[in-house]
Amino acid sequence: MDLNLSEMEYLHDKVELIRKNDAISPNLFSELGVKRGLRDEKGRGVLTGLTSVSRVDAFKIEDSRRVPIDGQLYYRGYNVQDLIAKYTEKGFGYERAAYLLLFGELPDENESKQFFDALARSRQLPKGFTRDIIMKTATKDIMNSMTRSILAIGSYEQDYDPTDLQLCIRQSLQLIAAFPLLAIYAYHAYNYYQNEDSMYIHRPLTTASTAENILRMLRPDMSYSDIEIQVLDACLMLHMEHGGGNNSTFTTRVVTSSGSDTYSAIAAAMSSLKGPKHGGANIKVAQMFDDIKAHVKHPTNEGEVRDYLHKIVDKQAFDGSGLIYGMGHAIYSLSDPRERLLKSFVDKLAAEKGREEELALYESVEKLAPYVIAEKKHVFKEVSPNIDFYSGFVYDMLGIPRELFTPLFAIARISGWCAHRLEELVSGGKIIRPAYMSIINVNNTNDPNMTKAIDE
Repeated sequence: MDLNLSEMEYLHDKVELIRKNDAISPNLFSELGVKRGLRDEKGRGVLTGLTSVSRVDAFKIEDSRRVPIDGQLYYRGYNVQDLIAKYTEKGFGYERAAYLLLFGELPDENESKQFFDALARSRQLPKGFTRDIIMKTATKDIMNSMTRSILAIGSYEQDYDPTDLQLCIRQSLQLIAAFPLLAIYAYHAYNYYQNEDSMYIHRPLTTASTAENILRMLRPDMSYSDIEIQVLDACLMLHMEHGGGNNSTFTTRVVTSSGSDTYSAIAAAMSSLKGPKHGGANIKVAQMFDDIKAHVKHPTNEGEVRDYLHKIVDKQAFDGSGLIYGMGHAIYSLSDPRERLLKSFVDKLAAEKGREEELALYESVEKLAPYVIAEKKHVFKEVSPNIDFYSGFVYDMLGIPRELFTPLFAIARISGWCAHRLEELVSGGKIIRPAYMSIINVNNTNDPNMTKAIDE
């Protein structure tokens, strides 16, 4: 929306008013013992709930001290490393892991088939939905398009109990199955209407996995290789769940605790995930590497790479944030298990795609960044790459456009969100309502403006 000069001046004045009246000193949070971002002074999350959906291990206790360890991630007690090894070559790894997250047990072959069939039956949109809801409101912001579509799907449900467990399971399966369609069709609509490119609306196959259908619907020729499906399936499995405290999953539980419906809870989670501090991080990594390749003449020269990383940390290069994106994690220190697992697939895919030289640059930054960060910022906590470091590179090698990077995260994470929603319905019981302390000074003097307002 274009604004005229008087409107811009009005808004500028209001910005200044908000900055003046809403600014709270950071020192006050410490003085009053407030855990900003629900994290303590050492960056550890404040305990706000219990979950049996997943577990993240990043340290052990020795002599009453927290000692960092190589990170481990468990889904319902199963190490994700074992799940990847067991299922990625077998196929439908994401679907089997989704069953595990939702129902707490690994499916046998018969249960797997029934679950795959249930997802296949749900892998369709209401008649006219693609044309009337997705195509008519094409936007580059695919996450917004998906969120609008989620709420639109919910409008087809009338007069129901939003907390009925059987219904919530059905709705969960519906959304898990539909998410790839919402994302890919929204991208093609944007690509056609705003980029003036060709549009492809391929129907998903009922016999294909989520990973297969993503590439089938995205690509004009609907073709893909075995290694591409194996890598994408692994990516989905590694992104599908990460404890109850991450921002979007916590959002799911907060909205669920209010008694709201599945579609509203998942739409709220989508709004959280799209933030650059959460699900948009892999795009920043990709943009950072674009910048490095544009300014480092010899990417194989570690000295040049190190010098440019110093400039990034000194806020003299890239976006001026001083951050080397993809390095470090709020929980993990020695290693992010998801990154380590993904890296093995990155090597295979880079070899198939002839991208070994570019992979060498990533590996060089991975090697040098911890030393540069330690030197410049005097950080004594171990700094290691997180899953976002390589995931954007993987998506790029798969020919997935950047507009779909965060939506792919959502396609994976929907299973985790639904598992936490079901757990909250069964075990939560109370609305999640943390306390906020008011710091308003109540003024009892006669304010002439207040008096005037009362008189009127």
